[in-house]
Amino acid sequence: MASPTHRRSSRRRRTALFSAAAVVAAGLGAVPFVTSASAAVDLAYQTLPANDGWAASGSGTTGGSKADAARVYTVSNRAELAKALGSGSGSDTAPRIVRVKGLIDANGGNSCDDYAAGTGYSLSAYLKAYDPAVWGRSKKPSGAQEDARKAAAAKQAKNIVFRVPSNTTLVGVPGTGAGIKGGSVAVQNADNVIIRNLAFSATEDCFPQWDPTDGSKGEWNSAYDSVTLRGATHVWADHNTFTDAPLYDSALKTYFGRKYQVHDGALDITNGSDLVTVERNLFSSHDKTMLIGSSDTDSVGKLRVTLHHNVWKGITQRAPLARLGQIHLYNNHYDTTKTNGYAHSYSVNARAKAQVVAEHNAWTLSSDRKVSQLLSGDGTGAVAGRGNVVNGAVTDVVAAYNAASSSKKLKTSVSWTPTLTAGLQTSAAGLPGELAGTVGAGVLTEQGTVKR
Repeated sequence: MASPTHRRSSRRRRTALFSAAAVVAAGLGAVPFVTSASAAVDLAYQTLPANDGWAASGSGTTGGSKADAARVYTVSNRAELAKALGSGSGSDTAPRIVRVKGLIDANGGNSCDDYAAGTGYSLSAYLKAYDPAVWGRSKKPSGAQEDARKAAAAKQAKNIVFRVPSNTTLVGVPGTGAGIKGGSVAVQNADNVIIRNLAFSATEDCFPQWDPTDGSKGEWNSAYDSVTLRGATHVWADHNTFTDAPLYDSALKTYFGRKYQVHDGALDITNGSDLVTVERNLFSSHDKTMLIGSSDTDSVGKLRVTLHHNVWKGITQRAPLARLGQIHLYNNHYDTTKTNGYAHSYSVNARAKAQVVAEHNAWTLSSDRKVSQLLSGDGTGAVAGRGNVVNGAVTDVVAAYNAASSSKKLKTSVSWTPTLTAGLQTSAAGLPGELAGTVGAGVLTEQGTVKR
């Protein structure tokens, strides 16, 4: 694959990205990120450095860095955030910067009962109407209570879904505990978006839908990801935290023999999204964490995603589940230890002809898990791996999975070679220590350096 070209603004030319390995070699400890050769660049104006994953391809990702003063907003509540982002129609694409100060409650004080008020919906009535003993299992719910559920869900969505337009930087103000609680940030059919330094928590669907046809036993399906990319291009997600806290799946009730699931994805990348870099994020206490490709027929030639220097702890599955695209995983740390009730199932799933390159990642394998359980697939996906480490020892995780699988083995070669690999460390043994305390929200300063 030919190396893509990169155009860099004068601001970007002044900014250099140092890998964690280079910083450690200089005797500074694991303190990665942006430094400046001249004047420091404010966090809100920083752009994705050259060669930093798929989002650096072509024109790169600059977000709202060119915003004039009138289009730089500081917000601290739901109404201000919604106003700063605009209508989400896609017509207003002039650069903007939205600085989130403190923790924003996306529900704005509203409860699930408030959303249900006036719609005719009640959970008890819904359960009575669609009990499999009465409704059966061959068709999805329809009728008065399902219509009422949809109406209540629409009221919640109006409050908690924030649509991000093209050429936007959405960034947490350092030192303020910046984040969005109970919200869903949607980047849909938008280009050139940066999301940094935000803690996403408690994204919950008040009105999951019962689908008796989903699998052999049916499922409760929820609607909102903390961050969702749909048809989005050139997106950089950096130094964010994703968690279900404070309501964990272990506390959820069970109806019709299935968990009443109020959580969906943490960061899903679907519907033909392309050229995405996800780095230095903390994913914790979540089940279905990251979906790349919404179905086996999502989009051919797109879904090109780089994941590097992220930490995954207390994650059940989908870190990520990848379909169709070209996905590069490097220098991530996966800890399979059960956390807050979330037990590990697998880390990476390659299916629907996905081509994954997984190199120099580190796994901390808990005593209840095996190396053969780190990967998964459907027999059509490929994982080309090298330099991966399990409990400090270089391990061929692909071979371990294939040796234990009687069918649905992973293919071991891909047709592409990653070239956008800024900060790649060729030794993964030290990653668990290096990344601890340097990823996720709240560790960046106003200059984009990591607090020490």
